[in-house]
Amino acid sequence: MQTKEDLLKEAEKFIYICYRELGKNEEQIKGRLEEVRTEIEKTGHYDHTYEELEHGARLAWRNSNRCIGRLFWDSLHVLDERNADTAEKVVGALNKHIEYGTNGGKILPTITVFKPVINGEEQVRIWNYQLIRYAGYETEYGMIGDPVSIPFTKFCTEMGWKGEGSHFDVLPYVIQMKKGEPQWFEIPKEIVLEVPLVHPELETFSDLQLKWYAVPIVSEMKLEIGGIHYTAAPFNGWYMGTEIGARNLADEYRYNMLPKIASIMDLDTSRASTLWKDKALVELNVAVLHSFKQQGVSIVDHHTAAAQFQHFEDKEKRCGRSLTGDWTWLIPPVSPATTHIFHKPYENEVMTPNYFYQDKRYE
Repeated sequence: MQTKEDLLKEAEKFIYICYRELGKNEEQIKGRLEEVRTEIEKTGHYDHTYEELEHGARLAWRNSNRCIGRLFWDSLHVLDERNADTAEKVVGALNKHIEYGTNGGKILPTITVFKPVINGEEQVRIWNYQLIRYAGYETEYGMIGDPVSIPFTKFCTEMGWKGEGSHFDVLPYVIQMKKGEPQWFEIPKEIVLEVPLVHPELETFSDLQLKWYAVPIVSEMKLEIGGIHYTAAPFNGWYMGTEIGARNLADEYRYNMLPKIASIMDLDTSRASTLWKDKALVELNVAVLHSFKQQGVSIVDHHTAAAQFQHFEDKEKRCGRSLTGDWTWLIPPVSPATTHIFHKPYENEVMTPNYFYQDKRYE
């Protein structure tokens, strides 16, 4: 249980950083701190103003050591849904987020913030890893769909949800209000933008009937701002192509598509030294980037993303801020040595505000 003293300490640290960056004077800072102290002393909690919430969520993105896309941290759109007090209202807000963030393909970096933990009691929790993700099934004929989703799919099925049994079934939302039982809600198909994958040169690539959803909306992480813990705060940017082409569809424990792509490319897979995996991997990534751009959906290649991160580093240096980063996450999974990130160290110090992983509820 967080003490009033600990909460006040974190609140003061955040208010100073936030208000100074927003150009507030010392009198405004002192006045706000007095309000916060009074509120914490009376209730053991304090509420952020929208301005604090907005800047705090943006700072959390700026402080995210694993994110290569932080150049755009100050463009984050913050949707305040702290008044959503039923699962149905939460679902309505999540649907709104998907439509708003998708923006017809011109993706907007967006976060929706729900009620925080109040005096140790969690108010809202979203059980999904991402708002949109594909189901996974174990069958007598082998795996269908996304293998990493199998535990969550089983949980949803036990609650009464039933998928079509395809490789790309969109899982439902699972919402928990306070200490109540989790509830599942179908996501309207019409708000989920998906991109069919084709290759600009390999005509037979389309025979694989691959696709992926347009917007990655992380929903199981906690947003912490000034000692306040928002356990439901789904957020999105746009995809870096390698997330789909080098991980989701390529990893052996995910969709494992490299052998099939090698087959349609007629590659020699008899030994690793032919580099057939590398050749297939590159063409899969070509297909992902080509398909998203062909459909008018925002995406970035890893070379451009690395160049953007270098701009972010330069901007932070000019602002007199030290830059933190997790090198193991910042290097792209394809050709990392071709980026500047590969060749330099980063201090992996965790700053707040920030986003933090939470324990899964269904495993």
